[in-house]
Amino acid sequence: MPLKDTGTEQVIKDTAKRLFFAEGKLHTTTQELADAAGVNRATLHYYFRSRDQLIATVFQEAMQALSQRLANAMQSPKPFREKMEKLIDVFLEDMVAYPYQETFLVTEINTVGNELIRHINVGPTNSFLAEVAQEMENGSLETMQPVQFLMNLFSLLSYPLIMAPLYRQLFGLSDENFKKLITERKDVIIRLLFKKTEQPR
Repeated sequence: MPLKDTGTEQVIKDTAKRLFFAEGKLHTTTQELADAAGVNRATLHYYFRSRDQLIATVFQEAMQALSQRLANAMQSPKPFREKMEKLIDVFLEDMVAYPYQETFLVTEINTVGNELIRHINVGPTNSFLAEVAQEMENGSLETMQPVQFLMNLFSLLSYPLIMAPLYRQLFGLSDENFKKLITERKDVIIRLLFKKTEQPR
């Protein structure tokens, strides 16, 4: 059997990531994937036995990369507020580049179960939740279950992007104006989550 060309394999994965996560073409067929990657269907199947295998590979790689960037932000030695700002920056950067990634995640989990997310490292999240609890005790955050705080954070970040087509239509927003709103999200979210008496450090 000939050695696999990692360059071709990467082109296929990059193409799938663009189609699924950036362009929102969640129902792209194997033939459409092959055409977009500039290979024939047999070549695609040589590298990935099925569309499902390609989806799982691409999604796991994307989520592992995002999880690592989020973990780096959570484990930063910076003060908590600065750490929060960095965490928001990382998440928004990824969501703006791949606005359909979370829609894809929900769709695939509902289809094939939790297999796609089994490799996510929860260690940094648990340590970050302990830090959130400490900030609540210090009085900079409203008191609630730390998990609720983190769910609020990710909901405030992801929901506007998941619902972007509806919001553009509902509010009559151009792509440029919508992107401007998204770039303003960090300041809006920080003001919502931190008590008004808390000043930037």
